[in-house]
Amino acid sequence: MTSSQTASSRNQITAPARVNLLGEHTDYTGGFVLPIAIPFQTRATIQPGASRQYRFRSDQFPGERILTLDDREGRENLWSDYPVGVLRELQKIGISPPPFTLELTGNVPFGAGLSSSASIEVASCLAILRLARETLTPQQVAQLCQRAENIYVQSPCGIMDQFVIASGRANHALMLNTRDLTYQCLPMNRGTLDDTCIVVCNSMVKHSVAAGEYGTRRLESEQAQAAICAAHPAIRDLGDATIGMLNTVADRISANAYKRAHHIITENGRVLQAKDAMEHGDAQTLGELMTAAHASERDDFECSCDEIDFLVETALELPGCLGARLTGGGFGGCTVNLVSRDHSQSLAAALRRQYLDRWGIEAQTYVCEAVDGAMRSNGFLEGDHHG
Repeated sequence: MTSSQTASSRNQITAPARVNLLGEHTDYTGGFVLPIAIPFQTRATIQPGASRQYRFRSDQFPGERILTLDDREGRENLWSDYPVGVLRELQKIGISPPPFTLELTGNVPFGAGLSSSASIEVASCLAILRLARETLTPQQVAQLCQRAENIYVQSPCGIMDQFVIASGRANHALMLNTRDLTYQCLPMNRGTLDDTCIVVCNSMVKHSVAAGEYGTRRLESEQAQAAICAAHPAIRDLGDATIGMLNTVADRISANAYKRAHHIITENGRVLQAKDAMEHGDAQTLGELMTAAHASERDDFECSCDEIDFLVETALELPGCLGARLTGGGFGGCTVNLVSRDHSQSLAAALRRQYLDRWGIEAQTYVCEAVDGAMRSNGFLEGDHHG
């Protein structure tokens, strides 16, 4: 490798996408999530700037965002809000990088529920940290990127996406306790799980109600959480709650708030059952838990849609499918399927064909394995930091 190539590699950071196996809509109420990092990539290339400016470019969007070093202007509702939000949060904690040009490239599908935004945030954060010769822990990186999205972009996301994209581990799912950010890496290559892979299917639809409905469901979940905590003072959040506790406050909350909390409480239980299944290499049980999770998202959290339900129901009828569910925020996006490895390609093809016949839409399918997160793959993290 030449000296220029070495310098270029030092100035490049790659961050994966993620798909969530279980634990949907639990990460803002102290619950458990079970995502994996998957091999899509955002690549951030950063170069020192020649003037007192920060420049942001992307090969997927036109234009260039230029800020002066002391510029504190707000968001512009553009793709660049994600890396700019990260810069703002770094500045708040006293990290002021020298002038730079940050260029983003990649192949993470936008709007598919695979967390393109968090991939951009983590890649941008690590690139800026490297240029500034600063370091943060995986937890600090994840929390900083979450703040960038919550505060600057004004999207009420939880911590899951940023955390697994930063510190996921190859051939493992990451079971994260979103209250205290302790985690365990659970094997995807033990027992009968070693004969499976993940098939992600992008429905290519994203219904326009998604943004508003997501916020509404979060508020409804928090309404139920507040009622349970008031009635049971030892309970910190829905991560501690039981269905019995929820039933004691059913007459004090709306019917929708009850359903949202019912999903979250039972979903936390499914993640804990999945932990046991994965430690025993039990693919059948993990698949059944994923399918049960979809029914809960569809009926209790009400964040599915006809196209997604069709993909789940179709996959479950195909040879080799052990479990299927909606993944991501909902109202479109992707399904995640646990599939016998020797059926993965044929299932993906059949799913695309039947979806096209029914909806006239060409779905995209991806056969995935769990990969390392950005902090592992770029040399920021060695070993495991977990509770």
